[in-house]
Amino acid sequence: MTDPATLSGYRDHPPRVGFFTDTTVCIGCKACEVACKEWNAIPDTGFELTGMSYDNTVGLGANAWRHVAFIEQRKPMVRQDAAMHQDLDVLEMASNGTAPAAGDGEFRWLMASDVCKHCTHAACLDVCPTGALFRTEFGTVVVQEDVCNGCGYCVPACPYGVIDQRKGDGRVWKCTMCYDRIGDGLEPACAKACPTDSIQFGPLEELRDRARQRVGQLHDAGVTDARLYGESPDDGVGGDGAFFLLLDEPEVYGLPPDPVVTTHDLPDMWRCVTKAAVTLLGGAVAAFAGAMIGRRK
Repeated sequence: MTDPATLSGYRDHPPRVGFFTDTTVCIGCKACEVACKEWNAIPDTGFELTGMSYDNTVGLGANAWRHVAFIEQRKPMVRQDAAMHQDLDVLEMASNGTAPAAGDGEFRWLMASDVCKHCTHAACLDVCPTGALFRTEFGTVVVQEDVCNGCGYCVPACPYGVIDQRKGDGRVWKCTMCYDRIGDGLEPACAKACPTDSIQFGPLEELRDRARQRVGQLHDAGVTDARLYGESPDDGVGGDGAFFLLLDEPEVYGLPPDPVVTTHDLPDMWRCVTKAAVTLLGGAVAAFAGAMIGRRK
């Protein structure tokens, strides 16, 4: 399995850490958003609701390193209750027909706390010309704001649209997974503040095992829509350092269904450019040689 810290030159480094966000137990309290802003001294994003839902953050950005989405769906609440609380009485109600049926005006909220994915193959690292973005010994990706020159190359390179430039500043900002905290043996502020353990932090392999067990538990309880997103090392970014348990398709949560590192084809592109340059140079040399021969005659 790819170890990004080792590939970045670290030796005898700590195990790779990450986030496992179990959206089935997220209550939308936004404690993670507040804790992230307070610890990292992030400017506010405004205090007005969008008018579309209780989501006032809308999405990730330079001033929103955590974003809790509120997604309304016309589906019976029984599914949400079963997922959140594993309530056997609720499941029994569903089986004997006493639970609310779909189409009776019931709806559910899918709540999910989004964050930078800290990709195994991070395109933002590939395109940064100053080294402002770097891989830590924990396998995470961090921006050094004092090195960033505001070129913005990393913004379109991110397949998740996470990195953003701050207005009036020009530099890019995103989640650091609280690099300063984990370096001192503490968990990130968002995970520390989460009251339901929806955001779980720890060694990435342990989190992946825990997540698979949780999905199996939900499937056994009849919640067949439960699935993992971003945990597979075989996906287009080599697996995410922050992955999720979802109750619907990724697109519902505003996540790309099949993310691919945007610099995947760069080596082939450079090879093509090199071949073209060599061909042009060869043609120029041949033309020059032909012209010199013609003069001698």
